Amino acid sequence: MGSDTSANPARRASDVSEVYAPPREVGSAADPSAGAPGAQNGTEAEPGQDARRGLPWTVTTYFAEGLPFSIVHQVAAELFTAVGASLVAVGYTSFYGLAWNLKFLWSPLVDRYGSLRRWIVWTQALLAVCLAVAAFRAGQTNIAPVAIALIFVSFLGATQDVAVDGYYLAALNKPAQASLSGTRVTAYRVALLVGKSGLVGLAGLVSWRASFWAAAAMLGVLAVLHRVMLQPLRGTSKSEATGPIGAARAFVDSFKSFLQKPNIVVTLAFVVTFKAGDALLFNQSPPFLATLGLDLKLRGALSVPSLIASVVGTTLGGIWIKRTSVSRTLVPISALQAFAIPLYSLLAVLRPTFWWVAISVSVEQFIAGVGNAALLVFLMRRCEGEHKTAHFAIGTALMSIPVTLAGSVSGRLVESLGFTKFFLLAFVAAVPGALLARHAPKD
Repeated sequence: MGSDTSANPARRASDVSEVYAPPREVGSAADPSAGAPGAQNGTEAEPGQDARRGLPWTVTTYFAEGLPFSIVHQVAAELFTAVGASLVAVGYTSFYGLAWNLKFLWSPLVDRYGSLRRWIVWTQALLAVCLAVAAFRAGQTNIAPVAIALIFVSFLGATQDVAVDGYYLAALNKPAQASLSGTRVTAYRVALLVGKSGLVGLAGLVSWRASFWAAAAMLGVLAVLHRVMLQPLRGTSKSEATGPIGAARAFVDSFKSFLQKPNIVVTLAFVVTFKAGDALLFNQSPPFLATLGLDLKLRGALSVPSLIASVVGTTLGGIWIKRTSVSRTLVPISALQAFAIPLYSLLAVLRPTFWWVAISVSVEQFIAGVGNAALLVFLMRRCEGEHKTAHFAIGTALMSIPVTLAGSVSGRLVESLGFTKFFLLAFVAAVPGALLARHAPKD
């Protein structure tokens, strides 16, 4: 999901609230003028809002953050499958993730120019326009125009992530950041559910055009809502490193300090390989489920228990790690995550009824959620000192780029191997991460 921020740097990263709030500060941001256009009656948000005041916009902004991600990663794969695109083409939808892989490159622009509030409103408005454009061509055999529109959706969605996370950091006090961390995850996951289940189900019941119009309408309404709801920020300051030279120096220093950490080679290898097996599964899940006889409506229905299982797995994984420690849980979680993947091979061989498919997919998603919690805590432990924000951005980029690349070749692998052998290959891809977990630094 989107990036998060630590509730209190003095607390241990293994605290369960920090599982959902990693120290990923995009940077402080300020509205340059107290009386900026659009301020409600010339008022400003007081610095350090409490959880009660921050709850409404936390829910809506993180729902808005999750919806574009769902559209380009989940809905796009379903659309390509529905129109009969090749497995290779379905796999290529992973490249939409490059925007999220690389967003740390332009996050300083979001921090330095304009206000976070304006970035949020305008990216959401432009997302609505792009999705409306896609709606005109959605459902047709030639999906190239929709595919191109989704490129713009991906970059706008990734930029919105930066602005939303930065606003959350700047507007709330630290206790509120901690207490609302679970709310953020829930709102984001609800957006994934709306995309994977609601929009896909609507496409099955009505049309893909109706599905994209619904997505455009939601983001358009959110843009208007946040234009009214979000207030300009005060009491924050820009980075001391002003100008292009200072910004470049800070950027280089961030990478240098990250690469100078102890056992960095093992750390990098572990981060890159930990989700390699899941990366192969991700984009090929819709066409695989289609071969089992699940149409759009059934695949949409299946997303409900699977996403719930993922949320529960992440929550319980965070509690487990908090009560035991990273050093005791990282190895068993890595092994458990790897051995969950062959469940898909069993499904490919046995071709069971819908209910057994739902149970198997939900179990795998639950275990993957536990793995997500472990990886977040591991990354947070690597983020310390002056550049901890950049360190987390670098870590998540390293984690997600292999996911994008693995997904992009998944279609060709399925065409060569078939689904049964492909899922076994995904299990093999997960083994190095499980083995490296024993040697990865855990302090």
